[in-house]
Amino acid sequence: MEVGLAFFIVILPYLSTIAKSISFNVESGVSKCITEDLIIKSMIVGEYWVVNPNEGQPLPEHHKIYVGVFHETERRLYDARGVESGQFGFEVALDGKHNACFATIPHEPAVNTSVDFNWRSAVAVQAWPKVVKKSSVDAMELELNKMEGTVNWIQEEMIYLRQRNQQMIKQNMTTNSIMGWSSLASLFLCLSVAGLQIWHLKSFFEKKKIL
Repeated sequence: MEVGLAFFIVILPYLSTIAKSISFNVESGVSKCITEDLIIKSMIVGEYWVVNPNEGQPLPEHHKIYVGVFHETERRLYDARGVESGQFGFEVALDGKHNACFATIPHEPAVNTSVDFNWRSAVAVQAWPKVVKKSSVDAMELELNKMEGTVNWIQEEMIYLRQRNQQMIKQNMTTNSIMGWSSLASLFLCLSVAGLQIWHLKSFFEKKKIL
């Protein structure tokens, strides 16, 4: 069972996964069941643990739970008694409702046991046609619309960034052109001033008959 459960946990992230995490109370002597409508070939992993009401202290016996997983035909798929936590995993062999039931031993006065439960179901690709039949098409359409909106937003952002990049390239080219002409103008001005200074000095020395 442990090897099979490890296998399910390893491959589950690579399939189309639906996860459910819930917390609930189980009253003494009363069972609490979580029901899921599952399809054949689905892979199921469940994890549960009791929330200790006295943290740091051993869990009282009347807070330990019984856990059973059944097909609607009452076929038992998992059974654990007097436990604080645990995991189960299996491949669905029959379509239909599956019940994960939790219970504690009777106690007077009645107490509530708090349980956290994670239920993950992964659907293989070939099972998706049945999923469509069993699930709400409207809900799937809503999710697809959300995904389409996200994709459109990403596409618009990429187009905007591309346009900004092109604008920056044009601006850089314009700036480089201006800087180039400015450098040429500055060089021409410097050479002109130098030429005028040389001509002025030459005229001055000629007048003074120094040259």
